[in-house]
Amino acid sequence: MKIDVTTIKPNYSYKEYSDLVKTLFEKGETTNGENSENMLDYTKLNMHRSARWDKRGKIDQELALRIGGLKRPMTWLVITEGWCGDAAQQLPFFQKMTEFNDNVQLKLILRDEHPEIMDKFLTNGSKSIPKVIFIDEANKEVLADWGSRPKKIQDQFLAKKNDPDYDQSKLKEEIHLFYARDKGRALQEEILELVKQFSN
Repeated sequence: MKIDVTTIKPNYSYKEYSDLVKTLFEKGETTNGENSENMLDYTKLNMHRSARWDKRGKIDQELALRIGGLKRPMTWLVITEGWCGDAAQQLPFFQKMTEFNDNVQLKLILRDEHPEIMDKFLTNGSKSIPKVIFIDEANKEVLADWGSRPKKIQDQFLAKKNDPDYDQSKLKEEIHLFYARDKGRALQEEILELVKQFSN
């Protein structure tokens, strides 16, 4: 499959995306246009989550070296939304990863603005985000995709979600507690394995 990111409008840098989420929120709006109280509450919480990792997030040395050594120009295209808690926990790390190599560009697009792309990268039939698509800019080929959670987190989520005796009201809270304790390690372990493939 091929994707030419230059033909996808609008697309955003991480800063442009963060500014968009903030600007919309200040107007009482959300990226998907739903603008409900719940969506605004999620957006506000997510801005705090991302800001925390913007300041405190650290990239593993081996991953930094691997990304820094990539020779092929790449775009890491992320499908996201401002109300998405998983995206808020992970986008700062993707931004930090791409800062190690000028050949690697991070671009973000909104899920609900680009259904034609989202529909090509479903997770078990679901429009789960964030979804990261790794594109070789020389030939526009999609090399891999990743998302929406590290397997370590997703396995725990599914086990608890499918447990009839588990208090489902605690599930989202526990996922975000995992992110807080994990500090991006599970995500980086999986991206490292992908980056090793891109080096071949």
